[in-house]
Amino acid sequence: MKQQPVIKFEHVFIDYRQNPAGVYSIKDAITSWSHPFRKQTILKDITFEIMPGEHLGIAGRNGSGKSTLLRAIAGIIKPSKGRIQVNGKIAPILALGAGLELEMTGYENIRLLLSLNGHQVNHQIVNQIQHFSELDEQTLNQAVKSYSTGMLARLAFSISFAHESDIYIIDEILAVGDLGFQQKCIEKIHEIQQKGHTIIFVSHFPAEMVNLCNQALLLEQGEIIDRGSAKKVAEKYKELFELNHD
Repeated sequence: MKQQPVIKFEHVFIDYRQNPAGVYSIKDAITSWSHPFRKQTILKDITFEIMPGEHLGIAGRNGSGKSTLLRAIAGIIKPSKGRIQVNGKIAPILALGAGLELEMTGYENIRLLLSLNGHQVNHQIVNQIQHFSELDEQTLNQAVKSYSTGMLARLAFSISFAHESDIYIIDEILAVGDLGFQQKCIEKIHEIQQKGHTIIFVSHFPAEMVNLCNQALLLEQGEIIDRGSAKKVAEKYKELFELNHD
């Protein structure tokens, strides 16, 4: 029986509406001389598949559409045109502070995010998250708005990997935090890869992508301009910056 992709994009376009005219009310819209909203296409005709157990890197310069693509995979953003199929349970988007309620404590965020993702909340799982994050009780009893970027990364990573999912989305989170915790995260990623789970990994560091991914795609101005082995795509990504310096 032929294996089915866990994620499939078919000619996907995603548009945003911008408000360059400064229209914030019905009155502003009526009195504005120009059309108040302008459409901007962020992703253009995106087509690709991810097979079960594949470890896909996504590379691209700032503003190329990487975060929009991840949010489309997670179902947060719907396509303006085209079709997206996802077959499997997705872990929460693993990005710095993603999904965390800043006014709530670390413990409250742990319980909230576990509940929202359909996981049972008990003393054992909360202790497991605390142990992996290496955040003490005093810190987890504080509102996360007081956390450093490294502390946010620790909490986000620990919550997202508390339960097994079919698909993990990791968005540039390894760029923060100390080297010891980064290595701990990489070891955890390798562990879930060995179990056959699908990984989608975004990073501005080509060596990191090559280390964690077997395939990759390269985005530029909302379009896929290269797809293939992670090593090949990493070289193409570096060439984009070299061209700018010539």
